[in-house]
Amino acid sequence: MSDPLDEFPRQIARTRRFSLGAPRSFTVAPDGGRVAFLRTKAGDDPVSCLWTLDVASGAERLVFDPVAEEAEGELTEAERARRERAREQSSGVTRYATDREARRAVFTVAGRLYLADLIEGSARELASPGAVDDPRLDPAGAQIALVVNGGLHVRELEGGNRLLAADDEHGTYWGLPEFVAAEEMDRHRGHWWSPDGTKIAATHVDERDVQVWYIGDPTAPDAPPRAVRYPQAGTTDATVELWVFDVATGDRTEVRWDRRAFPYLARVVWDEGGPLLILVEGRDQRAIQLLEVDDATGTTMLAEEHTDPEWIELPVEAPARLADGRVVTIAADRGADTYRLMVGGEPVTPPGLQVRTVISANTGVLFRASEEPTEIHLWRWTSEGGHARLSVAPGVHSGVEGSNVLVLASATLEDASSTATIFRDGVPVASIENRSEHPVLEAHPTFLSLGERELRAALLLPNGREPEAPLPVLMDPYGGPRGARVLKAAGAHLVSQWFADQGFAVLVVDGRGVDGRGPAWDRGVYRDFSVTLDDQVDGLQAAAATLGYLDLSRVGIRGWSFGGLLSAMAVLRRPDVFHAAVVGAPVTDQRLYDTFYTERYLGRPDDEPAAYLRSSPIRDAATLERPMLLIHGVADDNVFVANTLRLSTALFEAGRHHELLLIPNATHMTRSDAVTENLLRVQLEFLTRSLGV
Repeated sequence: MSDPLDEFPRQIARTRRFSLGAPRSFTVAPDGGRVAFLRTKAGDDPVSCLWTLDVASGAERLVFDPVAEEAEGELTEAERARRERAREQSSGVTRYATDREARRAVFTVAGRLYLADLIEGSARELASPGAVDDPRLDPAGAQIALVVNGGLHVRELEGGNRLLAADDEHGTYWGLPEFVAAEEMDRHRGHWWSPDGTKIAATHVDERDVQVWYIGDPTAPDAPPRAVRYPQAGTTDATVELWVFDVATGDRTEVRWDRRAFPYLARVVWDEGGPLLILVEGRDQRAIQLLEVDDATGTTMLAEEHTDPEWIELPVEAPARLADGRVVTIAADRGADTYRLMVGGEPVTPPGLQVRTVISANTGVLFRASEEPTEIHLWRWTSEGGHARLSVAPGVHSGVEGSNVLVLASATLEDASSTATIFRDGVPVASIENRSEHPVLEAHPTFLSLGERELRAALLLPNGREPEAPLPVLMDPYGGPRGARVLKAAGAHLVSQWFADQGFAVLVVDGRGVDGRGPAWDRGVYRDFSVTLDDQVDGLQAAAATLGYLDLSRVGIRGWSFGGLLSAMAVLRRPDVFHAAVVGAPVTDQRLYDTFYTERYLGRPDDEPAAYLRSSPIRDAATLERPMLLIHGVADDNVFVANTLRLSTALFEAGRHHELLLIPNATHMTRSDAVTENLLRVQLEFLTRSLGV
């Protein structure tokens, strides 16, 4: 019988962090008759298929299996970038779009266009003028808008293809999101059908003034580097316009707003409840405008405007419209220190209920919110009934609905596998099978509230049992904005439990900036990321004050991305507390990260040089006196490997020993089974050696 501790790294790699086999991307037909979703066929199968479930019978049907048709093939550059921005773990059908009635769906596999009949349960390939990106059916399901080589096309289901717009200029394209929209704004698309299917609103992106960075493959010195447009903090962003096309005539109208004052196009909403809506934001992110668009003339009228002395937090999947035309969004109520659901400009949820996401709006609003930051529940608001919680068990919940049918997706502490339950009129009638593998180990997190700031934390001990002797401590944070890790979902703590079972007391602390605790908490990192390190130290010391088995003479820390930054700052600035650090894919020089994220928190580099110095560990390189392992993927196009190399250079020039692991062809999120498995083993070996475990 295999050793679970030895098997786990292989299992988490093989299952892509247990995401394979789990159903996702649900769509409920408006009549409530069927649910479309994506799922791989097994827990170690990396190819996502399109499925439907008949709500009346509970029977599932496989609509399209990419393996049965063809291999994955070569992805377009736009699709490869989309998957990286979306942190997509699988291949095959990774995204689909339906018509209004969810009778048909379109999707791509390796740039080839497919149309599915969700009622019959069949799919077929359609001809296209080239490799296709982001196909979208019109509401009636009669036409498809699609992007080919950066040009916007429309295809009749049974007719020909028409080109609406294309550019000959390299660095410009139509109908796709630019880097910061997809990576930072949660806007993952660039074209939208009008409700009647006669028009399309589409972005035009001009990246020619965005600087070019290069990603090379050091294992292939004969291969030229890949050029990417990257909007480095303090430099020029892409120029984004919005145009409205008449599909029948091809005529186009530019949507006009003050793009100098509000260059970011954050949201576009076009539904039956009212006119075309856009949400635009200033470069410093202290002001947003919600604008109604006259799609015939392109003129805009101000519907709402909001300002904030620090920054505006963009609402996720909002604004939206109710069927009666009222606008639904999320706004920060600074007086109540709460993100509140707003309908028609008025708050409809109470102080203390932190609204996180608007999922959909029709006669009511389906949304996600937290009363306690370690839990995220599914809620519904209606004019008649107010707000009501739909999920019960402590955990992380989401869902979608149509007619009187609701899909409730839940991750709880009871099982590492998520569930998807179908409710009709509030009564469970079916479930969608989760085919993910069962982990070879079981997570046993204990949840704590630590120190004066009541820092939420999860503690994991070997086999979930209190030890008889002191244990070395491993801090395991993400710790940055929006990055909550202390959640009541068993699957979120499996890797931490694996480290705990090797002989560590693993402590995960969510500090200031981490989502779920309101506007004031989020803004604790304003102009200074170093406060996140203070919270890790405070959390550790508060835990040690009540738990006698934490050995504070042996404290390690590991992290990736923002967590990697935290780990680097920990051993460089607080060697009195931290004795070893695994620093994974860190932003060591904040000037090397993108405009939208970095400037929101730290301002522009030329205006706020002190904020950048406070938040970057390179200046502290000469102080290193603890073991440090630096890890980075050379092909990372989000946090470039230059970050790690600059820190390593500074350490070397200061005569400070450190360990450096560079992974060729690896991006910010590893997909290779071998890389994922061995990253865990390398970190464990370093930590056990450095801390004497």
